[in-house]
Amino acid sequence: MLSLSNGFSEDDIRDFSDKICRFLGVSETTEIVCEPKVDGVSLSLVYEDGKLVRGVTRGDGVTGENITENVRTLRDIPMELEVKKGEILPQKVEIRGEVYITRINFEAMNAKQAEVGDKIFANARNAAAGSLRQLDSTITAQRPLEFFAYALASVSDDLSFETHTDELHALQRWGFVTVPFKAFGSVDGLLENYNGMVEKRFELPYAIDGLVYKVNDKNLQKRLGEVARSPRWAIAHKFPAEQVTTVLEGIDVQVGRTGVVTPVARLQPVEVGGVTVSNATLHNEDYIAERDIRVGDTVFIERAGDVIPKVVKPVLEKRPEKADIFSFPRECPVCNSNLVRLEGEAAWRCVNHLSCRAQVEAQIIYFVGKHGMDIDGLGQKQVQKFLEDGLIKTVVDVFNLKDHAEQLKGQEGFGEKSVTNLLESIERAKQVELPRFLAALGIPLVGYEVARLLANRYGTLEILQSAILDKPDDVESIDGIGSRIVESLQVFWQEPHTQELLKGLLTVGVTVMPYEAPQVADNPFLGKIVVLTGTMENMTRDEAKVRLQSLGAKVSGSVSSKTDYVVAGAAAGSKLKKAQELGVAVLDEAAFLEKLS
Repeated sequence: MLSLSNGFSEDDIRDFSDKICRFLGVSETTEIVCEPKVDGVSLSLVYEDGKLVRGVTRGDGVTGENITENVRTLRDIPMELEVKKGEILPQKVEIRGEVYITRINFEAMNAKQAEVGDKIFANARNAAAGSLRQLDSTITAQRPLEFFAYALASVSDDLSFETHTDELHALQRWGFVTVPFKAFGSVDGLLENYNGMVEKRFELPYAIDGLVYKVNDKNLQKRLGEVARSPRWAIAHKFPAEQVTTVLEGIDVQVGRTGVVTPVARLQPVEVGGVTVSNATLHNEDYIAERDIRVGDTVFIERAGDVIPKVVKPVLEKRPEKADIFSFPRECPVCNSNLVRLEGEAAWRCVNHLSCRAQVEAQIIYFVGKHGMDIDGLGQKQVQKFLEDGLIKTVVDVFNLKDHAEQLKGQEGFGEKSVTNLLESIERAKQVELPRFLAALGIPLVGYEVARLLANRYGTLEILQSAILDKPDDVESIDGIGSRIVESLQVFWQEPHTQELLKGLLTVGVTVMPYEAPQVADNPFLGKIVVLTGTMENMTRDEAKVRLQSLGAKVSGSVSSKTDYVVAGAAAGSKLKKAQELGVAVLDEAAFLEKLS
């Protein structure tokens, strides 16, 4: 389950439309469907022969939590799909949607919780998430959960739809309540509707934090495909964040996993968007200076994207006489190393990556966490405690915890059984697939989806390392991998610390398993090296590249004796000439399209 890219301004949405037009090689915007972005919890439902067989949370986007028994208690989710006489029912279908709680039901639920002395929920979204994940499904059944279906993620070959709206109408016929939706033929129509919804959103019975725009034509969706983290054919148009004022009582600095030192505002607690906020980011030294933010100021606070609290600006007319100008430290607040600010960057960094306690702690927590090696029983508190007691000093030491089994049993919360479970989980983690290992390393800009793209292309850690260091252009040719990601990979791999870390992990028995990309059906381009040149009439070069890569081809930017095909559109130049000189097979557009089909 991919995330959606976000747009916050009119320019962002026009740029989204322009990119679609460029990719498809058309001059006019295709029809776009608009839906409210309900502030709830994403859910995947699988039906086989019309019957619900599985309900799963989004999880990390690849692996979710099976909550089928709890899902069966939601009245908006049919246990069996309804079909009209003569309608074809798919043998298997995956339906996605959002579980939410209405405003009025949330208030009533919290009042009921308070009456009996139970936990009060901070907001409706957290309440929905907690209710869905109950171990006892009878508790879930008592919560006022509702469900909007918003998409068919997959459907067996016995049924197909031409448009997204056709899918939504089918969902309604099958017994689902779908998100309200409306189709627009222009960006101006989308923006006019958005401006109206900004004012009306609080009149809705449920919370929304923006609108979602999707290309309606399913064939165009398929052609547009996806980048590493999100589909090209959809975007979330977020609403302006709610702003409130409070007093800035102080500024602390925190050291992150990569050494970036971030200033954090200490605030008089204030409620923003249903959440009590007492800390908020100030980003960097320049952000504070440009806005003249001072300790003691009354400041505007908002939750960026309705998630991360940040200080927006001071209320100058309320500034006290003795408001202090903040002086950014030049030494690391944790290890006292000198901080460095590279030319062209806004961030100050502690470069003591090996010995700075804050960095080491954050690196280990990320490495063992859900988005990394996913080691059960080893969370933030355990890592902090093991560091304190000297049981671990680095990521590598995690795999030597078996040598401290007796000492672990004396730790708070660790009995004999929990220690055994932890050590077994650590042992299992030693056999790891390449995408998960890459994600665990915490390389800037490289999450699981980017890691999967890299693993698809190179298969093993050794081949990937060689490509990063010696063939960066080849890495950048992967659809979804840009120059900034390649630069980040090179910087990371060239660090002596990285080589020391990799060597250490191999020494303690960590094995990065070769990765086999999902099998691509046999086709004329599978395993071939293809070069695109010239202009085509029926698709853009970007689309041709994506289509080829989806078929298992490697798309190169230069012609050599190893090239299998050169696809030559109109006005092809030097690449076509070189192909002819080398005797490389040349396909005109018609021949290329024939092979594609």
